[in-house]
Amino acid sequence: MSSSHTAIVTGANHGIGAATAKALARQGCAVLCAFLRADDPVDPGTPQAYRDNRAGDAGGVVTAIRDGGGTAVAAEADLSDPATPAMLFDLAEERFGPVDILVNNATGWLADSFAAAGRDRLGRSLRPVTAETWTRQFTVDAMGAALMIAEFARRHIARQGEWGRIIGLTSGGNLGFPEEVSYGAAKAAQLNYTMSAALELAPHGVTANMVHPPVTDTGWVTDAVREHVAASPALMHIASPDEVAEVIVYLASDAARLITANVITLRLAAAHAVTTGRAAENTQPMVAHLRPGLLVSRYAQPKVAY
Repeated sequence: MSSSHTAIVTGANHGIGAATAKALARQGCAVLCAFLRADDPVDPGTPQAYRDNRAGDAGGVVTAIRDGGGTAVAAEADLSDPATPAMLFDLAEERFGPVDILVNNATGWLADSFAAAGRDRLGRSLRPVTAETWTRQFTVDAMGAALMIAEFARRHIARQGEWGRIIGLTSGGNLGFPEEVSYGAAKAAQLNYTMSAALELAPHGVTANMVHPPVTDTGWVTDAVREHVAASPALMHIASPDEVAEVIVYLASDAARLITANVITLRLAAAHAVTTGRAAENTQPMVAHLRPGLLVSRYAQPKVAY
């Protein structure tokens, strides 16, 4: 990857976003680490460490990147504000030059449901679906991501750019996302925006893909989650943010130029599952077939993923 690239990574104060910002910087990218501190209510089903991670800024991420010889700056910004994309792109261009890599990682996540239940199967608090829960999710995961893509596209086309990468993160599945219904719906909207971008921006050298991580330990994983994953033949394993970031960085590279308009569903190979104590008969390896513009998993994505 050329050191001339500039990336914006949203939700870069912790988890997959922080790992992605660091990984891109190690490849020579200048990175704008966008974030918004979240003040989550106390929840007996959610570790305090996760709440602390979401409440923090991206200062530590930027420091780690600079200590490693990379280039980065942090910016706190609310993606539910339609003015935010232009502000972030202005800042990135002022500090580093034109943005050619966009990672839509930020989320307004919360757990809401149509069912009359106060807790989900993992012990986390559930809210009923309301205009408030819908707005929190859709203004960030759907509208915010769409407006970031629109700003990227407008500037890229105006400067006659010939190389660009857009990568988003999704979850849920074709049958929705029970107990996280607004989250799943907002991610489905973002997926659709990203697929449209892949087709519309292809003549301008831009690829656009979505990554569907497995259960990823960004601080929220509890013993109940581990038991749930261990019992599931579809979820297979718990990933680290660094593992997911490796795939995102690959999609942002020249080597991934033939991969666009895809949902890349991540799973663990059976051989690795055996080494980590999982029974081989309870796993299904991801078998990917790569050809121009297509990466297809043999198995359908699981309905439940986090």
